[in-house]
Amino acid sequence: MDLRLVKSGLYGLCIGDALGVPVEFRSRESLRESPVADMLGNGTYHQPAGTWSDDSSMTLALADSIGQAGGIDPQDMMERFRSWYQEGAYTPWGVCFDVGNATAQAIGRYQAGVAPALCGGTQERSNGNGSLMRILPLAYVLYAQYGPDLTRHPQAMETIHLVSSLTHRHPISLSACGIYLSVAARLLDGMTLPAAIAAGVPQALDWYRSTPDFAPWMDTWARIAAPDALRALPEEEIRSSGYVVDTLEASLWCLLNTNHYRDSVLKAVNLGSDTDTTAAVTGGLAGLAYGLDAIPRAWLDQLAGQPLVQQCCDSLISFLEHSDN
Repeated sequence: MDLRLVKSGLYGLCIGDALGVPVEFRSRESLRESPVADMLGNGTYHQPAGTWSDDSSMTLALADSIGQAGGIDPQDMMERFRSWYQEGAYTPWGVCFDVGNATAQAIGRYQAGVAPALCGGTQERSNGNGSLMRILPLAYVLYAQYGPDLTRHPQAMETIHLVSSLTHRHPISLSACGIYLSVAARLLDGMTLPAAIAAGVPQALDWYRSTPDFAPWMDTWARIAAPDALRALPEEEIRSSGYVVDTLEASLWCLLNTNHYRDSVLKAVNLGSDTDTTAAVTGGLAGLAYGLDAIPRAWLDQLAGQPLVQQCCDSLISFLEHSDN
């Protein structure tokens, strides 16, 4: 695996997040009138241009946990999530200004003594996008260990579901993470984005359909089952709310309808609503597909908290280098 992809994927995610932060909750109609084309400041959270939110903070915390703990340690991950939420760790300015309800509740359960793997909500209404948005660092670890087809390895799928379950434990959220990482692993293997989606999504869905705990929920993913049909959907049929199904659908749709990093994340942001997460989820895969050089230099220069982002990338890279030896 080309370890430069760690930086391209994580920076790709953080840049997407930062582009979306100033216009989170804005309607699609208002963004059609005044679309986002570059990094903006102020806006929804009154933050400087280049500021990223919970999507990036939790992703970086996860990457750093893997590096510092030497692998998958749910207790360490939850402690880092708690430190972010309560103390502003893994944030560009030392303050947590955005958190999803399901994530906050899961951290509360952790502090009350619930085992990390049981902290995530299991109700259907608990399927926000909070585990999908941070799951990307696992792609590097699992690809290095198992190769491009994660569904052939039960332990890989169990690991994905464990890490999602820290905050989101319903089968819809678990499968969203599995589908996303199925695509990411193929990008790490050198596939193009269209090929990775065409192979990764159906393969993951086949696995979930054949697994009793997940099979009853698989109609949820009907619209992404055929990537060509998803690509052909008009924008009016693409939803961009905080529901994890909407987020994954919208992100894949943006990736299938663009052929460059910049275009994909701007398309995601300008869908409106949960702009930062849709663009972060899109940006992570786009970063893997197109590489760091495809991200506009001006956006990289404006990204806040770069020493922290680089530190977390280096932490994960160090673990991966050690694992190869």
